[in-house]
Amino acid sequence: MDRPGGSTIVGIGELLWDVLPFGKRLGGAPLNFACHCGQLGAQAYPVSCLGRDVPGQAIRRELASLGLDDLYVEEDAGHPTGSVQVTLDEGGKPSYTICEDVAWDFLAMSDRLADLATKTDAVCFGSLAQRSAVSRSTIHAFLDQVRPEALKIFDINLRQTFYGQEIVAASLESANVLKLSDEELPVLAGMLGLVGTTEDQLAALMGTFDLRLIAYTRGAGGSLLMTPDEMDAHPGFPAVVVDTVGAGDSFTAALCVGLLQRRPLTEINHLANRVAAFVCSQKGATPVLPPEVTNQRPQAQ
Repeated sequence: MDRPGGSTIVGIGELLWDVLPFGKRLGGAPLNFACHCGQLGAQAYPVSCLGRDVPGQAIRRELASLGLDDLYVEEDAGHPTGSVQVTLDEGGKPSYTICEDVAWDFLAMSDRLADLATKTDAVCFGSLAQRSAVSRSTIHAFLDQVRPEALKIFDINLRQTFYGQEIVAASLESANVLKLSDEELPVLAGMLGLVGTTEDQLAALMGTFDLRLIAYTRGAGGSLLMTPDEMDAHPGFPAVVVDTVGAGDSFTAALCVGLLQRRPLTEINHLANRVAAFVCSQKGATPVLPPEVTNQRPQAQ
């Protein structure tokens, strides 16, 4: 694929080891997002914090092997590198037990991050890394310094009990793109008093928070992309599911790159579903995307 105009893309938040039944894999939604944006042609940076420990050193080696720069991955000597115990059900759907009080909870704002923010064309953030006051403050300070025309994607990623109405509402206020799943929309509906059909609820979110686009994913049922003027539905692609870890993050990456390339919604939706289906068919969140996946275009009707 063509690189999207030399764009600089940032995934800010958690960076950790996913401990899966078949072994450890690099993880964290912002890292997964950045990795797939890089594979899709962008200059992508993970922004996070690791412990000064052996697992942190191993993550830096893994980042290098993926071609990702760790320039904006800070180090905290007082807290360990994060990890998540991942269990999979018979359909490959994960459940997470996320360690607390770890290095990515203590990501501090710096002049270096402020400078990166001014150069950023798109940034993706979620709710999990905002469970701590330190990282939450840093994420919003970064967002405040991103240019108004840049994409600010809130990929909500609700995990365990590490979210609340205040965090979600503030994040929606800071974002101009929202990505959420069919499991997450009912939670938002309860928090924010959304009523009516799915389309009604999405339209209410878009109007209330002045969003440019909402991406609503439905697992194997595909996705819906909605802007104030347009809507596109995709039925998804069949996949032999190994695990679904990182599939949503890869969808968000393809969405982001497609938006920066100013592709039609239909093309963006097609590519994002194709990438996510491939990730579901592989072990772990960051498999290498083959050319037959990244070069996909929808068939002419």
